[in-house]
Amino acid sequence: MSNKPAAAPAKAPKTAISPTRAEDYPEWYQQVIKAADLAENSPVRGCMVIKPWGYSLWENIQRTLDAEFKATGHQNAYFPLFIPKSFIEKEAQHVDGFAKECAVVTHSRLEAGPDGKLVPAGELEEALIVRPTSETIIGATFSKWVQSYRDLPLLINQWANVVRWEMRTRLFLRTAEFLWQEGHTVHATTEEAMEETVKMLNIYADFAENAMAMPVIKGIKTASERFPGADETFCIEAMMQDRKALQAGTSHHLGQNFSKSCDIKFQNEQGELQHAYTTSWGVSTRLIGGMIMTHADDDGMIVPPKLAPQHVVILPIYRDDAARAEVLAYCKSLQKELAAQKFDGRPVIATIDDRDLPGGTKSWGWIKKGVPLRVEVGPKDIANNAVFVARRDTGEKAGIARAEFVSGIADRLQSIQDNLLARAKAFREANTKVIDTKEEFYAFFTAKKENEIHGGFAMAHWNGSPEVEKMLKEDLKVTIRCIPLDGDKTPGICPFTGEPSKQRVVFAKAY
Repeated sequence: MSNKPAAAPAKAPKTAISPTRAEDYPEWYQQVIKAADLAENSPVRGCMVIKPWGYSLWENIQRTLDAEFKATGHQNAYFPLFIPKSFIEKEAQHVDGFAKECAVVTHSRLEAGPDGKLVPAGELEEALIVRPTSETIIGATFSKWVQSYRDLPLLINQWANVVRWEMRTRLFLRTAEFLWQEGHTVHATTEEAMEETVKMLNIYADFAENAMAMPVIKGIKTASERFPGADETFCIEAMMQDRKALQAGTSHHLGQNFSKSCDIKFQNEQGELQHAYTTSWGVSTRLIGGMIMTHADDDGMIVPPKLAPQHVVILPIYRDDAARAEVLAYCKSLQKELAAQKFDGRPVIATIDDRDLPGGTKSWGWIKKGVPLRVEVGPKDIANNAVFVARRDTGEKAGIARAEFVSGIADRLQSIQDNLLARAKAFREANTKVIDTKEEFYAFFTAKKENEIHGGFAMAHWNGSPEVEKMLKEDLKVTIRCIPLDGDKTPGICPFTGEPSKQRVVFAKAY
């Protein structure tokens, strides 16, 4: 068995992904997922099978965030997948917000019918809702756990799946079933609950920028975009490469709404019985979609090193079996040396790809998966005690002394991480525009010619009117993504009404 040299691969296409981003962005997105072997559609409509490479990304997201949650005092628990319908009905706004997305279980078993086909039997006394979110079922549990101010704050998180019966689905971005974490906390005062809400928002923002290399804007949702049943919803919003916004995470101050409907009461220090204040917050596998649309190019996925399932792939190059043993021995010792190095608090992960495939085929496969660094090793490299290294983010290739490569691996990976963030920030800045007139606003979001670049983030004043939100959504499919926490708070004039505005907000088309 022998590997073909990288010098003689089959002729590669101009780009690995077809169509390109410029030609058909939605289809490009699907093809990146397919080429990177991240996920595929399942036999169940709207659901996905997350494949090992995609699930490894989720595991690394989970690992990083879970450590952050625990460092801030949160504990993991698990709550039922099924929620009694009566629980959902207790919170009126919650019902209105999720009713159309609920999957409902009405029977407990299947029996053979007259034609031999299975039919539902054993109708339940009360229908069960397959978890769309867990505020009500967790609230019912918290009402038993919380009795005194000494029980507070209660800081709980769960990693779980949820079901929302979406009509139009897209892998990772919007599926009928998806994976997420949902934090739920209980506090004695509204101030403590607000502090928790903002703290978790900051954790999400820090993770998005420092781990995902995806810049985000932190802000507050308008009333029309608020989570059903919340007093306030905070969010992080990111710009994708088609200039649409992606809501990448949310943190909700629920006030006493759910504590009243779920009867979460505690005795305060004065011996008085009062309702608690609660929060909830979450991110999901949608983050993988955001990672793709922030960093991938027309050759496939680009994975930020801090979340990469593998940091380095080593490709042994030899023409015959006689050279194989020497090349593989060199590769294995290199792999061992790399594993002794650390990046972002974990050992550098390197894999050797010795499959019996042409070198070019293997290299393109890893390009499409987005591995940060590809290293080729052949007899000439061994003779020079060197390696031939290719960066996925820039495509830069160079021969490097082995010792230099090993000792500098953490710096090299950090350089890729930093470059991805800088590139994404530059793209967002280039496609963000301050707008002061209605005419300019409409022009910004309207394509004049086929494939003409348009849209992005419009920073414009808004008078707080829901009628303006409704008009822009109907006319342009544009929504207010958030009222920025760190944005320009200079008062101005709303370009749509001519009325006073407290500050500029972020308008965009969105996923």
